[in-house]
Amino acid sequence: MRNIDKKREKEKLIFELTDFLPVLRAALGISQGELAEKVGISRQTYCALEIKKRQMSWNTFLSLFLFFTSNAATNQLLTTKGDFLDEVYELMNYQHN
Repeated sequence: MRNIDKKREKEKLIFELTDFLPVLRAALGISQGELAEKVGISRQTYCALEIKKRQMSWNTFLSLFLFFTSNAATNQLLTTKGDFLDEVYELMNYQHN
């Protein structure tokens, strides 16, 4: 996978997760501030991500992804997103090789 392809794949995954943030957060029944604290970003930053005023970094994506996949309810929701989980794991695996 070339660097341009990796960048596009990351952007695609970031956009997919961004669209799903309100649903995932609601499934946990937590506030924006509580979620932001759990992943190590400010509430203002998280709010801007959720309302699409700011694009998340790959590091923030990974933090949110790991948080959501470690929770049974949100992990189950992510499995309904087609190949989303497989695509993330494939990209993460590729980066480690």
